[in-house]
Amino acid sequence: MTEQEEETSAWSPEVGEAGPDSVGSTARDNPIRRLYDWVLHWAETPYGVPALFLISAAESSFFPLPPDPLLLALCLGASRKSLRFAGICTLASVLGGIVGYAIGAGAWHIAQDWFFGYVPGVTPVAFEGVREFYDANGFAAVFLAGLTPIPYKVFTLASGVFNINFGVFVLASILSRGFRFFLIAGLVYRFGRPIERFIDLHFNRLIILFSVLFVAGFIAIEFLL
Repeated sequence: MTEQEEETSAWSPEVGEAGPDSVGSTARDNPIRRLYDWVLHWAETPYGVPALFLISAAESSFFPLPPDPLLLALCLGASRKSLRFAGICTLASVLGGIVGYAIGAGAWHIAQDWFFGYVPGVTPVAFEGVREFYDANGFAAVFLAGLTPIPYKVFTLASGVFNINFGVFVLASILSRGFRFFLIAGLVYRFGRPIERFIDLHFNRLIILFSVLFVAGFIAIEFLL
């Protein structure tokens, strides 16, 4: 693997193994890559903040890409506003999660075929895995989904379908989504543009490590009580 390939962003879709002359063509032919570029282009427009709000809300129930790349781009463009951007992203994501919960609780019998057929990551197998996770600990399930690369939309929809306590769902969503987005914004606010490469390369690893520690804490509490 070349050094350039190793530096591929944690959020950037793969463009394949083609040679340098065909990378641009391959990327243009990749619908996910085109969607990713479309998300990022809002950072170069006057509508970056409204786009961040809408994408963050939509990602919580049906949009296939997370808002993190746009959040990072906006923070890098105006680092002193980073925490404001994170707050907007968190609020929108939680509101979108509530919409996903409502879909799962009240309209899943109508909407499930569309979600299973057209929304990446939302599958019957994923729902069964979520159900089993909920049986162990609903709060941890939602918290980890909101924090990690696990598709958050699967958990918002499943929370409504499986009738998880709404207050627990909202609290777990606020804490996890807030931690994730404020971590990105806080790093940019503190270190500025030099932190960009570090976030691209290591953010998911840091989040996964934190999640492992979180689960270990739950296990420890169960043994101690």
